[in-house]
Amino acid sequence: MSRLTRRQLLENSLIAATAALAGRAVPTAARAVENTSPNERLNVAVVGVRGQGRSHLHAYARRRDTLVTYVCDADAEVGQSRADEVEKIQGFRPRFVQDVRELLDDAEVHLVSTATPNHWHALVSIWAMQAGKDVYVEKPCSHNVSEGRRMVEAARKYGRICQIGTQCRSMAATRAAIEYVHSGKIGQVKLARGLCYKPRGSIGPRGIYAVPSSVDYNLWLGPAPQRPLERPNLHYDWHWIWDYGNGDLGNQGIHQMDIARWGLGLDRLSNAVFSYGGRLGYQDAGETANTQVIYHDYGDRTLVFEVRGLATDSLQGAKVGVIFEGSEGYVVLWGYDAGAAYDLQGNQLTSFTGGGDHFDNFLAAVRSRRPEDLHADILEGHLSSALCHLGNISYRLGTSLPLAEMPRVLDSSDEVQDTFERFRQHLADNQLPLEQLEVVVGPHLAFDPQAEQFIDHPGANELLSREYRPPFVVPPAGQV
Repeated sequence: MSRLTRRQLLENSLIAATAALAGRAVPTAARAVENTSPNERLNVAVVGVRGQGRSHLHAYARRRDTLVTYVCDADAEVGQSRADEVEKIQGFRPRFVQDVRELLDDAEVHLVSTATPNHWHALVSIWAMQAGKDVYVEKPCSHNVSEGRRMVEAARKYGRICQIGTQCRSMAATRAAIEYVHSGKIGQVKLARGLCYKPRGSIGPRGIYAVPSSVDYNLWLGPAPQRPLERPNLHYDWHWIWDYGNGDLGNQGIHQMDIARWGLGLDRLSNAVFSYGGRLGYQDAGETANTQVIYHDYGDRTLVFEVRGLATDSLQGAKVGVIFEGSEGYVVLWGYDAGAAYDLQGNQLTSFTGGGDHFDNFLAAVRSRRPEDLHADILEGHLSSALCHLGNISYRLGTSLPLAEMPRVLDSSDEVQDTFERFRQHLADNQLPLEQLEVVVGPHLAFDPQAEQFIDHPGANELLSREYRPPFVVPPAGQV
């Protein structure tokens, strides 16, 4: 069946599908109350359901205007269990499939919502949009910079609604805080500091481990290279392996990176990036940094990001949050739904509280067909995800340097030196042997934000994309 035919069938199936579903016995007691009629119900396929995907399933299954009709996961045991859960909530058992391609040709699937490992995000989303589906994709939206731009191209080419799961953009507290920053009430803001202070332990030694028998490993790998399982746990710990994840910078930190860029009023990538850090405090199968500092240079503004995977104190009350430093005060967001503004003396000026429903915003935009109604359109997701990827590229191209030599290679500005001193003290507080410690110091990489390419650095440009394992290939520019 051609893509055009699938898209035509999608539009024609809305009335037919909802009429068919209207006759199903779907209990409403466990469902949230929406403003839309059940006769406008949309069918949802959720792909990748072990972790965050489970929250997707529950969100859609409890609504009166959506019905989960497919559960898809490479792990059959997990997928079948989730289908059981959904049936209990919505009174209708969704079909379970392991291969996402089995559901894409079903014209009665209107939405694809995906929480796969990062290396699958772009391909699931692009395939779904090519098949005429709207998409909700978890953060980071991409595994590398090129993938994010291809997702934007696909959304625009096929006229699809594509939301990234940076749900802080739908939180009342975050939205009020950003409005406050933009209002000028803390003066001129030239620096935003994102924090991901989230201790993580060792994931165990590197080795060759058995893949769970319930997992189709070929489908799990998808676009990634064929290689054995080299960590004790297949699930979740992929975050710390470059082939599949992006470290905590791309796992938790993408939320705070996104808020920082949003607050600074930046709608492009940076002019240059620099990173240093390491996987410190233990040796394990992990590859990504657990302690890292990233600088994004925007000329008149700077975005600083700090990742700490060891035990740590908070900074200005925040551990997973964002700090905006203004000429007349500062704003601290210390959670998804809480924050406050202060004057330069530390006196609180106002507070920000309140949550929100990111899925509700997505569905409202699906119905309006207006991407501008989204709180986190795929373009916003691409830019913020790419800032994480750029920081990791500098880190991955780095060389080891004794910690004691770091001050001389860093910029002499107070901010840079103070951030490093806190970095050093953090390691000392964790009783690491500072005199023997080496840190990976990445190169300062100049970047062209319009072309989304590094300037005069072929090695860095190679890391903007990856080699794909056929047939799981993300199409190149202009071919989505």
